[in-house]
Amino acid sequence: MSARYSCLGPKGSYSELAALRFSKGEGEIVLCSDFFAVLAALEKGETDFAVLPIENSIQGGVLKNLDLLEHSGAPFAVEELVLSIDHRLATLEGVPYSQIERIYSHEQAIGQCAEYLRTHFPNAKLLYTRSTAESLEKLDAHSAGIVGAHAGKAGVVLSEENIADEKRNFTRFLKLVRREEAHPEHSSKVFFCAVCKHRPGSLYELLGAFATTGINLTRIESRPIRDVFGEYRFFIEIEGDIADETVKEAVREAKGRCSQFQVIGAY
Repeated sequence: MSARYSCLGPKGSYSELAALRFSKGEGEIVLCSDFFAVLAALEKGETDFAVLPIENSIQGGVLKNLDLLEHSGAPFAVEELVLSIDHRLATLEGVPYSQIERIYSHEQAIGQCAEYLRTHFPNAKLLYTRSTAESLEKLDAHSAGIVGAHAGKAGVVLSEENIADEKRNFTRFLKLVRREEAHPEHSSKVFFCAVCKHRPGSLYELLGAFATTGINLTRIESRPIRDVFGEYRFFIEIEGDIADETVKEAVREAKGRCSQFQVIGAY
């Protein structure tokens, strides 16, 4: 039986494309209505892996998904994939751009095409969908969508060129397993989140656990802690093998300097 992968649908989404890449085309793809449902399918045992986008090279972290990974029972990331993003404007056949009054797509995609939309469709309403592929369902004589170049469909015309403001546009996806099933033997990176103690110098102390051992940070991002105004949770990625004693000791030391600490993945 092939492995099952849950990801954001509908068919043609970037998440589906990432899941197909992770599975090397041999897995069963389970399309979900939102990212919460993607993780719920994994946690219920309905799938073997979940696929989530967590970072875009233009807009930074996918904040809602970072929030889904912060708690102690969250799935564990075991592999990453960087996907090149190629946004195209989609319209029904025969619909001229001059008639477009509404443009649908995922919030991230609309943000990544903001300059193009301001220049070519300054008066169009920008309406968010749960995924880029879902915008194909909204097309009519006065609307367009932003979808991936791979998401062609009968009766739909895609723009000839990538309409993203930055053509070198990449999104990073994580492949996740149930935490109790995660037993990484080695890794190139370790990803964790931490809440520093609320006193001067606490972030400096946290980062010092890695600086003093020569471990490189590849990513750091902060998120406000819900219901605690003025305090933040940091999402940090380091280079290193989870099996290496120097890395393990640095992670233990960092954990001891924090009020909350959670390893999100090792890949």
